[in-house]
Amino acid sequence: MIRKRGSQYVILSKTKRKVLGTFRTKKEALKRLRQIEFFKHAKG
Repeated sequence: MIRKRGSQYVILSKTKRKVLGTFRTKKEALKRLRQIEFFKHAKG
């Protein structure tokens, strides 16, 4: 989940609301969120 806090975008976990990263642009945040989702579901 991406939220805007002040001038930065923050990636938060869906359940515990942990901060997984802060980024200057939404594009950077989306890129990192895709990476996180990829590795969560990677097998082997």
